[in-house]
Amino acid sequence: MMTGARVCAVIALVMCACGACEAGCADRPTPRCCPGRNNECVERSARRTVCYCDTYCRRSGDCCDDYRPVCHTSAIDCEVRQWGPWSPCSSVCGAGTTERSRQVATPPHNGGTPCPDLKQRRGCLAHTETCSAAKEVAKILPDSFRRNFKDPWRRPHMLMKEEKKSYCVRMRVKQASAACKMRPWSAGLVLERSVCIECQSDAMTDDNRCGGDGLNNIRTFWSAASAPGCSGSWVRESFTEDCRCPSYSMIFV
Repeated sequence: MMTGARVCAVIALVMCACGACEAGCADRPTPRCCPGRNNECVERSARRTVCYCDTYCRRSGDCCDDYRPVCHTSAIDCEVRQWGPWSPCSSVCGAGTTERSRQVATPPHNGGTPCPDLKQRRGCLAHTETCSAAKEVAKILPDSFRRNFKDPWRRPHMLMKEEKKSYCVRMRVKQASAACKMRPWSAGLVLERSVCIECQSDAMTDDNRCGGDGLNNIRTFWSAASAPGCSGSWVRESFTEDCRCPSYSMIFV
């Protein structure tokens, strides 16, 4: 069954004078042959019937009589290069996508086979060290719990725990539960507010960092240790070594 465009082409050719319209692919103006499906790539055969000089005519069975000697022999099929490597997974944690591409080595000419897909995409599942860090939930307290004093009861012979330099991370709150409004210090954890969280020596793990200290441009989660039900998510904006957060900030536990 012919499409509407091809029906229009048939009507146009019927309106031609009989002798003037007898032609094939060889009598077409350049380009004589067309790649893919092109309803404008039409002529009249020697039998005065509508025929086509596009690549699609081989599938539809309506090629002009001289299509093979004129188009097929002079046709240049598309050639492509080898696939490139797969890109990294779009997600640093969990489901994402990866893709690869290839370049055209020889473009099609004279009704040659069109180029195949130049890009491929598939799913991927990321699980990296970053992914592990993204799953950590930070526990925080107000800075009134900060240890910035010396123990007056320490005996001279008692070993002091090695104090490591604190660092600060600035987080932008993306979500906070309603329970955060119940405590004055946690009421400031509201949507899109930037807060400073200090990682002190006592809260550091063996790798000299505080659990849940966040990842740049990746949403992670937090929980307020002294405010039951207060929790949410945030995104790390900056990291500063050898730093102390200003008053009325928070600390990692």
